[in-house]
Amino acid sequence: MRFLLLFALLMGNIALAGTSDKSNSHLSSNPPAAIEKTSVESDTEVEEFAEDAFEDEFADEFADNEFDEEFGDDTQEEIFDPLSGYNRVMTSFNNGLFDYVLDPFLIKGYNYIPEPARDSVYNFFENLYFPVSVVNNLFQLKFKNSGTETLRFVINSTLGILGLFDPAKSWFDLEVHQEDFGQTLGHYGVGSGFHIVLPFFGPSNLRDLSGDFLDFYVNPLYYVEARKYNLFKNNYQGWAAITYKEFNEISLHAEEYKSIRKDALDLYPFLRDLYEQNRNNLIKE
Repeated sequence: MRFLLLFALLMGNIALAGTSDKSNSHLSSNPPAAIEKTSVESDTEVEEFAEDAFEDEFADEFADNEFDEEFGDDTQEEIFDPLSGYNRVMTSFNNGLFDYVLDPFLIKGYNYIPEPARDSVYNFFENLYFPVSVVNNLFQLKFKNSGTETLRFVINSTLGILGLFDPAKSWFDLEVHQEDFGQTLGHYGVGSGFHIVLPFFGPSNLRDLSGDFLDFYVNPLYYVEARKYNLFKNNYQGWAAITYKEFNEISLHAEEYKSIRKDALDLYPFLRDLYEQNRNNLIKE
């Protein structure tokens, strides 16, 4: 639109200049200097008019609400990161831990275990996450998803041999609807708070970290003395299981992490933004 307007104004300028030259040829009483001055003033006025009109059109178009609707408010939202100095150091620590310890000494050896077996380990731990997921689906009033998660747990715990396999998805097309208390808090409008990077476990934020403490009391992998459905006899065994779970998951996504590092100009803000965007998307689902 604005290019058509500029083209029309330029054509008008040429037409006006031609008319001015034609009219000046009949005004023999005017000296050549006066004719030239009149022509220059006319050209200047038209150019100034064209420039003002173009700027007004440009400003009006980009002030339109459609621009905000297309890109959304997220483009204007900045991540609250008062711990950026610490977070950068911890990101470097985790990155070094991966490069110098996990990848060369542990992951490469562990990856001799066939990937299907490591997938079964992943499925086993994800199946045990059922109490946390179903409770938080109920908190968010997602009753259908709660029912689906219950069916998935029953099917995978029986036909899937204690959750080692996922027939609920492969045979019955029951999709995962996993929720945690961090998502529940976000669902009810609680902000993410400041971003924080944890040793070994990686990116998080204040809301999700607070949610993890609440999930702690529901997740059977953690040991809680007053609870009857503990899988382990003490906290050390529980934390060992959690650490193994995370390590197994890292082994499944090690190459993806290496690829991400190649694409990132600055690793810390890249991982931070990726984490926060992913969490926001999960909350909106």
